[in-house]
Formats: sequence, C-alpha cells, structure tokens
Amino acid sequence: MPLPPYIARANNSEDKDRYQTVYSKIEGSVAAPTAGLHFTKDLLKKAEEKGVKLAYVTLHVGIGTFRPVKAEKVEDHHMHFEEYFIDEEAASIINETKRNGGRIISVGTTSTRTVESAAVRESEDGAYIVPEGHGSTGIFIYPGYKFKIVDQLITNFHLPKSTLVMLVSALYNREGVLAAYEEAVREKYKFFSYGDACFFTE
Repeated sequence: MPLPPYIARANNSEDKDRYQTVYSKIEGSVAAPTAGLHFTKDLLKKAEEKGVKLAYVTLHVGIGTFRPVKAEKVEDHHMHFEEYFIDEEAASIINETKRNGGRIISVGTTSTRTVESAAVRESEDGAYIVPEGHGSTGIFIYPGYKFKIVDQLITNFHLPKSTLVMLVSALYNREGVLAAYEEAVREKYKFFSYGDACFFTE
C-alpha cells in the first residue's frame, strides 16, 4: 500500500483497510481519494435516503499528486497525466442533475479533476455535460479557472503550495480558503490524508 511521503513510517496491515474508500472497485491509483475516507456504507445509505444521487467516477491517481508547486509562475507547473473512467450510470446521474438545476457536490479533488476533464459542451452555446468513457487528464485547476460541472466540494485540508490547495482556491476564493485553514489550525483539526474534511461552496 503506497502511503503519502509525509506519513513517515512503513505501511502496515491496517493501512490496507484504512487507506481505502468503502466504494473503491478498480485497482490503479497510487493514492486514495482521501476525502472519500470519511464516508461509511451507512452514511452513503443515509444520503441516498435523503434523496442524494450518488455517482462514482474513477481516476487513477499518480504520484504527481504529491508534488509541490515549485515554479515561480503557476502556469509553468506541469501535472502528470492520469487515466480516468466514467461509466454510463455516473454520466447519466451527473448530466440529469445539471439539467434539472441540481448541485454537483464533488467528494475530493480527484473526482473534481475527473469530471472537469471529461466535460464537453452539448452544443456550441449549450451547457456542459459529462460523457461516459475513458480518458487521460493532466488538468491543473488554479484560481481563474471556470468550473463546468462541479458546484461544491468536500475535501481534506491539504499541504501548502500544493496543486490541491490551488484547486480549492479556484472553486471558493483564496481569502476564504486561508481563513478556513487558519480556523482549522486554531481548532487543531487534523490535516492531510488521515485528517478532517471541510465543505466548500461557491
């Protein structure tokens, strides 16, 4: 089980269960979509009972997700390419929700990058949809990016100078994100993979 480099210990048998979402099915990632670690089967069932439609997408996360941004200009930072897959059911749920004026709440930056990478316009002047299928993405989302699919985001507290913090800042705003992080430090929330989560909305 590959653990993030900031977990300074060898992996153990517990990690095979703990560093894994309850809904994962397809092998291929070198990292867990850690925002999903907060969800249990019971919690997902309760969400569905409240009318939440769940759509599952796959991104084979690469080691580049841990690479800090060292370039002076964010535009000069290059993401590693990762493979993704969206099945017919997930695409249908996402597209139907968007067409009906519902909100797409993404669980994690990996899910966000997957659906935003897959997004295409229905027509030249139409709204964006997510087609089913496989693809490859090297998308780097930072402030100034216009989101096509995702409206809100549940995510963990991320490392400073990371592409993940930049993605969150693009959806919300830099000042709001910094304020949330200051509150998390003040209240001694846990950060990173085995840490706490927060809910960002535009």
